[in-house]
Amino acid sequence: MEGMAKTEKNDGRPQLSVVVPLLDEQENLPSLYEQITQALKGRYEYEILFIDDGSTDGSFGILKDLHTSDPRVRVIRFRKNFGQTAALSAGFAHARGEVIVAMDADLQNDPADIPMLVAKLDEGCDVVSGWRKKRHDKALTRRLPSRIANWLISRITAVRLHDFGCTLKVYRREILAQTRLYGEMHRFIPALASWSGAQVTECVVNHRPRVAGKAKYGLGRTVKVLLDLITVKFLGSFSTKPIYIFGGLGGITAVGAMLSGLVVLYQKFLSPEHLSMNRNPLLVLTALMITATIQFVLMGLLAELLVRTYHESQNRPTYVIKEVLGPFDNPGDQA
Repeated sequence: MEGMAKTEKNDGRPQLSVVVPLLDEQENLPSLYEQITQALKGRYEYEILFIDDGSTDGSFGILKDLHTSDPRVRVIRFRKNFGQTAALSAGFAHARGEVIVAMDADLQNDPADIPMLVAKLDEGCDVVSGWRKKRHDKALTRRLPSRIANWLISRITAVRLHDFGCTLKVYRREILAQTRLYGEMHRFIPALASWSGAQVTECVVNHRPRVAGKAKYGLGRTVKVLLDLITVKFLGSFSTKPIYIFGGLGGITAVGAMLSGLVVLYQKFLSPEHLSMNRNPLLVLTALMITATIQFVLMGLLAELLVRTYHESQNRPTYVIKEVLGPFDNPGDQA
């Protein structure tokens, strides 16, 4: 393919890196490896990075055997479970390909869709997101919360995708170079990339029912996603100017304090009832709003100091690696 040919290097780096985070997926790993190999072999120079996110079953033993039999398989093993976002972050940091594919290990993502997604990069896209148009998940606990979350994310971030939660995505390497992920923020990469000027699109992909293992997420994740959405919106709109949002809130409370204070003065001097100021609850409200105004402004100033410290400080990873199989570059050289 034309786009992939342009990314091929002469320094031994693969064209394509497939990043697969996993937790207790021993029954799915052999079949997943075979399907990825079948989809990519003969098409690209590739590598497969499995990120073992603290599995307690036999997953790492299987990955170790795969690495021994195929040098294109590389493995990162965490000391404990840090979550899918941290696992993807580790995979992105250690991937060597110019194009990076992320996918789940539960066989619900179809590796046969990878060439189609990669082909979209030739059209000038930087991020291609999978859209599980026909999902094979439980309606109440998975599909309904996902649909609500996708609608909210799409409206708040102004990035029009149907399925932010689909792990199967293709990224150009440079898009991920400056992206740091926390919480459940891996699903917001298209929005973060779009805010940086990247071209984002989506493709309908095949979604298969889970045949082995257990789902790791339920309704509880929805709350985390919503909280992370608030964080992402704040970072996207106010990360370099937090005084604007805190100052704006301070302005609102200042206006409220002024109006409340005027009502108190009116009731004291102009109202026929001549309500005593020390018995007027609006006086307490005025004092509270004045206090809130001062606090919001001070919080904005403190946030400005923290933002400048953050941008000037060294980046620290969100994971601790226990064991590494295969050659890895220094993650600091990946940008």
